[in-house]
Amino acid sequence: SLWHSPELLSDIQDGYSVSGHLLVCFSSGYFIHDSLDIIFNHQSRSSWEYLVHHTMAISAFVSLIITGRFLVAAILLLLVEVSNIFLTIRMLLKMSNVPSPVLYEANKYINLVMYFAFRLAPQAYLTWYFLRYVEVQGQGAFLTANLLLLDAMILMYFSRLLRSDFFPSLRKGSARRDVDGEKFLID
Repeated sequence: SLWHSPELLSDIQDGYSVSGHLLVCFSSGYFIHDSLDIIFNHQSRSSWEYLVHHTMAISAFVSLIITGRFLVAAILLLLVEVSNIFLTIRMLLKMSNVPSPVLYEANKYINLVMYFAFRLAPQAYLTWYFLRYVEVQGQGAFLTANLLLLDAMILMYFSRLLRSDFFPSLRKGSARRDVDGEKFLID
């Protein structure tokens, strides 16, 4: 969407494209589906953070779909999905117990770069933008609060990632999580 319509970046509040709108609709459907999957497969207790994140995303995206405002902000937030590729590779390497330290080491550094480029940077920019330019009432206040909660979650996940991959001696308790019972939120 941004590739085909880079001019969207000049109007975060009211910029619109059909492809961006469809992207947000599709992503909302994914978040709803994943939430239901977590609930119906009795993973709510071990995946409650995902449910909180998905609830926040669904509520924000539905407000964007209904009002047509802040679509570009949603598109920028969806850039985080690029870093999920490397987080998923990391999780699969941990779950498979494949003795491939070279692959894990390479992915851990790529993952760190992608986390900065596609999670922290867009999130920081949008937080700055919302705090500086968006009215603190109605939808703007709702989305700003949502964004600040996402900031806290992303920073918490980032600190866990750093502790696990770069500073394992700082990990609390260092108890391993059961592969079937947890989604490696801590590891």
